[in-house]
Amino acid sequence: MHGKVIVVTGASGALGKVVAEVALARGARVAGVDYGTSQVPATPDRIEFGGVDLSDATQAKKAIDAVAVHFGKIDALINIAGGFAFETVAEGDPKTWQRMYALNLLTALNASRSAIPHLTASPAARIVNVGAMGALQAGSGMGAYAASKAGVHRLTEALAAEWKGKITVNAVLPSTIDTPANRASMPKADYAARTRRRDPVSRKRRRQRRHRGAAAGERAGVGVLSAFSRTLSRSRTGAISLA
Repeated sequence: MHGKVIVVTGASGALGKVVAEVALARGARVAGVDYGTSQVPATPDRIEFGGVDLSDATQAKKAIDAVAVHFGKIDALINIAGGFAFETVAEGDPKTWQRMYALNLLTALNASRSAIPHLTASPAARIVNVGAMGALQAGSGMGAYAASKAGVHRLTEALAAEWKGKITVNAVLPSTIDTPANRASMPKADYAARTRRRDPVSRKRRRQRRHRGAAAGERAGVGVLSAFSRTLSRSRTGAISLA
């Protein structure tokens, strides 16, 4: 990652923060793009663009172009921006389906379309999308979310086919991430078990993190960071990989 310019959408979220911090630690220059107001001060290696609605194509292009102007190039785009809703099909609000489509699929679509002209100038061009295991087989209450994430999977495959040999495009599929929002929507989920299955960090280090009061996003993000690294370094394209 050393010297690469990486755009992270959803950089203010639980997973986005961890991915941005790790990319910086590995020598990348990082631009965060998020709907929320940025609280991160600009440095020579990091800049944040807040208040950006990536579901709006015009706003997405403006933000991505600003990144390219600031750093002079873009080497990789990591699409993490998104949202979650837990509603049954019969009892849920139809507007939830529209909201999930906008938050999960349109954000990735618009960011990717905006980044492509810049990525084609990079010999190491990468797009990494965040899909969802739930989109492989939706459970009760997961219809709207799973449908939108299934769209992200198909977007990944289409982009990989269209830009083969020029831009490597893959997706990673984390399981349910331990965040306050997800705990509110799914209070009965066993987050500890999910994290243990994917977290390569030793039990001792996990206990140390809990003792220090590490944020939920930090603990949950560890399990998918290695998947991001593998996806950014591999030459295979169009893969939908479990994190």
